[in-house]
Amino acid sequence: MQRTPWSRWAALFLAFVFLLAACGGDGDDEAEDETEATEETADDEAADAEEATEDTVAGDAADEEDQTDDGATADSSEPIKIGALTSLTGNFTPWGIQTRDGMQLAVDEINADGGVDGRMLELVVVDDQSNAEEAVAGLERLIEDGVIAVGGAISSDVGLNTSGFAEQAEVPLFLVKAGSDAILTTDSRYTFRTCLPAAPMIAGPIAQYAQSEGVTKIGAIIADYGWGRAVESAMMNTFDAVDGLEYQIEVAPVGEQDFTTYLRNLQEFEPELIVATGHPPGSGPITVQAADLGFEVPVTGAYTPFALVAGGAGEAALSRYADFKCADSDSDDYQELAVRFLEATDNTFLEDDAVAGYGIVTMVAAAVAEVGDDPVAMAEWLHTQTFDLPGYAFPVSWTEWGELAEAAPIFYVIGEGPAPEGVNEAGDWYPEVLIKPEPLTPYEPS
Repeated sequence: MQRTPWSRWAALFLAFVFLLAACGGDGDDEAEDETEATEETADDEAADAEEATEDTVAGDAADEEDQTDDGATADSSEPIKIGALTSLTGNFTPWGIQTRDGMQLAVDEINADGGVDGRMLELVVVDDQSNAEEAVAGLERLIEDGVIAVGGAISSDVGLNTSGFAEQAEVPLFLVKAGSDAILTTDSRYTFRTCLPAAPMIAGPIAQYAQSEGVTKIGAIIADYGWGRAVESAMMNTFDAVDGLEYQIEVAPVGEQDFTTYLRNLQEFEPELIVATGHPPGSGPITVQAADLGFEVPVTGAYTPFALVAGGAGEAALSRYADFKCADSDSDDYQELAVRFLEATDNTFLEDDAVAGYGIVTMVAAAVAEVGDDPVAMAEWLHTQTFDLPGYAFPVSWTEWGELAEAAPIFYVIGEGPAPEGVNEAGDWYPEVLIKPEPLTPYEPS
């Protein structure tokens, strides 16, 4: 904080008070102690007070010399607190652990490089338990604890409930996989998507892939909650506009793991592609159960961790399970980041959730370096920037309401590999590119 001239007068006043106290006070305990003090002790205290006053004035002058143009102190011992509000228990745990660990890696690397203008970063972690009410309470605690930004929302329900609170508190909130189109409004200024774009934006690439492969029938199993219903609406609106494309959508509870009934309902329809989304972590079981029922067709999810599906579905996932990612696993910077990530954590693969987490801290640190640690100034500055982040598939920038402005997620299939050396401890498989869609048109809330 910048010292004002008043602080100097206050320091001189306090020194004068100390001088008076050294000569005698009017409190009972103080008077009793001071009657035992010698004149020499009083003189020493006066000298000490005078020296302390001189040091305070000198310190003020040094502080003024260290001021940056934006008024932030360049040499502060206070840590810069960043909140990680994500799912470490509950349905979305695999996503949340990756996000937290990606954020922590960025914090550790920035601190090892000297921090931000000499200040260290501190990651304050709160488990939202994959629950909207817990998330709001956690966000409130983080803000009270002094964080300047918060990242990590996975669940759409969490994003829906925390975004309004962040907007009122004027603290930047970064979503990772919360894709409901109802989260952002035209008035949103402190909520930013980072990886998963709004649900209406993800159906377009599925349609692009279907057309490129000559697919005319798409079956879908979606979850009965905010994200799943948003995907359902997006698919209906997009697929209805594509000539010759038919679809059938089945709706299952969020926690469902036995999808046999829903897959049997699709058998007569004979889909050439199955969309499995919104069931944490249901994409793997759907892939296995579809193969068991004789569906020899690709299965695509929506931003489900590859290691989760590959681990659960095994060989049934190879060359069959496809998904969209905001990470570019073929890029050098992704693979370099993956090596560091696996060495620093207990994870076996660098998912795009971790890439997004790493990017969130990177962007927050850049904002602090540029405009200081005021959350309002940071949000305003972030809206004017475009970031080329390590491991990302596209540049990260935003519309004025916080939607990804240049999102171009890559559509991968889990290939047989082998994986590049040091980047996959979960097996020999590795993502293979199916399609790189054109940048998506940002969804504008009504």
